[in-house]
Amino acid sequence: MKKHLLLAAMASAIFAMPSQAQRTEQNHAERFEQLGTVLRSPNVYRTASGAPGHMYWQQQANHEIEVELNDDNQSIKGWQKITYINNSPDELKYLWIQLDQNERDKDSNTPKIAESRINPRMNLRQLESILWHDMDLGLKISNVKNLAGQDIPVTIVKTMMRVDLPEPLKPGETTEFTMDWSFNIHDRMSFIGGRPGYEFFPKDGNYLYTMAEWFPRMAVYSDFEGWQHKEFVGRGEFALVFGDYKVKITVPADHMVGATGVLQNASEVLSSTEMQRWNQAQKTYDKPVVIRTQAEAERLEKQKAKDKKTWVFHAENVRDFAWTSSRKFIWDAMAVKQGGKDVMAMSYYGKEGNPLWEQYSTRVVAHTLQSYSARTFDYPYPVAISVEGSNGMEYPMICFNYGRPDEDGTYSDAVKYGMISVIIHEVGHNYFPMIVNSDERQWSWMDEGLNTFLQYLAEQEWDRNYPSRRGPAHKIAPYMASEKRLLEPIMTNSENIIQFGPNAYAKPATALNILRETVMGRELFDFAFKEYSQRWMFKHPTPDDFFRTMEDASGIDLDWFWRGWFFGTEAVDISIDQVRWFKLDNRTPAQKKADQQKDAEREAYHVGVERNMKDIPQTVLERDPATRDFYNSYNPFTVTPDDEKAYKDFMDRLSTKEKELLNSGMNFYEMTFRNEGGLVMPLIIQFNYTDGTSEIEHIPAQIWRLNETQVTKVFAKKKEVSHIVLDPLRETADIDESNNYWPRQFVPSRFEMFKGAGGARGVSSGDNPMKRARNRR
Repeated sequence: MKKHLLLAAMASAIFAMPSQAQRTEQNHAERFEQLGTVLRSPNVYRTASGAPGHMYWQQQANHEIEVELNDDNQSIKGWQKITYINNSPDELKYLWIQLDQNERDKDSNTPKIAESRINPRMNLRQLESILWHDMDLGLKISNVKNLAGQDIPVTIVKTMMRVDLPEPLKPGETTEFTMDWSFNIHDRMSFIGGRPGYEFFPKDGNYLYTMAEWFPRMAVYSDFEGWQHKEFVGRGEFALVFGDYKVKITVPADHMVGATGVLQNASEVLSSTEMQRWNQAQKTYDKPVVIRTQAEAERLEKQKAKDKKTWVFHAENVRDFAWTSSRKFIWDAMAVKQGGKDVMAMSYYGKEGNPLWEQYSTRVVAHTLQSYSARTFDYPYPVAISVEGSNGMEYPMICFNYGRPDEDGTYSDAVKYGMISVIIHEVGHNYFPMIVNSDERQWSWMDEGLNTFLQYLAEQEWDRNYPSRRGPAHKIAPYMASEKRLLEPIMTNSENIIQFGPNAYAKPATALNILRETVMGRELFDFAFKEYSQRWMFKHPTPDDFFRTMEDASGIDLDWFWRGWFFGTEAVDISIDQVRWFKLDNRTPAQKKADQQKDAEREAYHVGVERNMKDIPQTVLERDPATRDFYNSYNPFTVTPDDEKAYKDFMDRLSTKEKELLNSGMNFYEMTFRNEGGLVMPLIIQFNYTDGTSEIEHIPAQIWRLNETQVTKVFAKKKEVSHIVLDPLRETADIDESNNYWPRQFVPSRFEMFKGAGGARGVSSGDNPMKRARNRR
């Protein structure tokens, strides 16, 4: 029901101050307090603005590696020389090296800390995971020597190795040492899984190797953490040092090899036909050129070469090195313009990947480089490679990806879009963390979350109707509505996250999307995000550097947002509790008395006076004249001269502006919002008017700063409102949308009907046979 407001001498008087009761009931916690000591103190290495300081430093480790693949027993042996440069201001008595292959060693903690149980029915894979210790896996270090050939003492601690230097390494000094090592490659399609390893194809008897985490790698020594030597147990990924690599890879002569870096001896390892096609690919920008065809790869599958070839690769300023090898590989490539230079986008895949891979993979690589570079920096490396490995993992310039059709070449839309998404995601990791080199073992979200956010934007640029799984705010709502025991802040260490995918990927990606679309706006967000990306290229940023840079470059205080989304587990659930409609009272005395009479008549009927007349034949007043006086004949709804004079005096006192406002017909809607979920967010309100039009208003989150549980605000509208919707575009991740309407609307939840054994059941849209049929080629 609308209510009339009496215009006072000043129009602003219609907006009342909070009552004393309201002030005493305010709930003010810490949601809008500055992060302050939660972040590390700025220093000469990292500034308060989020930029590297004037004395910023980081270590460097250069590698020379010679490795040979044994395709008969699936093992490799290698030699390497590490040149370690101490750019820190600290004297180092020892160095720490990562031995990630030891995660699969019989003494690994990975199976020990994993829960297991006996079920009534157990398959072989489940039982094998219990018998892990019977396998001969893990890195075997033969020796560690200085360049004079003298042994250097080392201590192996699970997946880490301490190298005790004969003399402390002073600031600015360099040390060099060599290692011989070997290990058995594991079947990554087995219960062990993981990113590196081999896949065996029984139909043709060949192997496909994805060699990653395969050599001893230097751990990071940083200004903010010292040595990062937390044990690798599988989930938390890597903190790695930049350096230059010279790698020689010896494999069977009929294998095709792809790797981080630039191939140095193409004319020695490629056939003349392949060399001609390779040269053509480097000048082709519109479509991939197939360098080794499917027919050629299938011929090689039928014979196994006994001789060997050595492929030589060089890579500059990379944090890691990975490679792949197989005689099954089809290889295609095309050039992509990036910052005035050409980058080679390439794909390696077996025939099992076609027709999907030949049609899409390299095109998706090229698209990813263009999309990500537009929002960060020009891709600085010379190549970007996608490898089909029924997998999903990233390394500098090369990644291993999912997406294999059925044996008959058909595929569902889920497989197609899943493949495209994985390629975008893994190629995108070149930017985060391969170049913007955050510590994955400590903060998974700094690479996974930022990358998933950019992946979502790249997906939308690929297809307007792209079925993105992560990015839209409403898709994270079910996770945020989880039981508290299943939630932890985004800032949780990688190994301690219960729901890893939602926490490390989806929630931070959604948070960034909300920042861009709802809190900051695209222009400010894009500028600040690019500033962060370019500040920390080829450096080691921390979350503090990201938070500070986003604020520094945009000019917006976001501490409340970081505190809620990244340091907390509260959900968004904002309710429209009450809406009251007011209009300015510009009625004449006659109009006002007429309305009062109608109200009195309605009230009389409501309390039952008129309905009770038939039960009361005669009242005392009607029966006895002595009970009557002046007021029994007086009409209170008659307009008196005093009423007219008071109205005229009131109107005479009003200024021209006040009279305009009084007669404007404005509608005032007093809305009360309640924060049910705890996470403060902007109020996005859609007003739908009786004439069929609508508009959306955005109220910044700071409206909650004085009372974080309930706020009231008045909205002045020229039109009458028919209904109101809170968060109409579902952009705040509200977990309960049923209280987002005024008047309340009931929204049904859908459920499926199915029949029991022997009957048909519903088919979900993700498994639609018609979609599969349409994709047959």
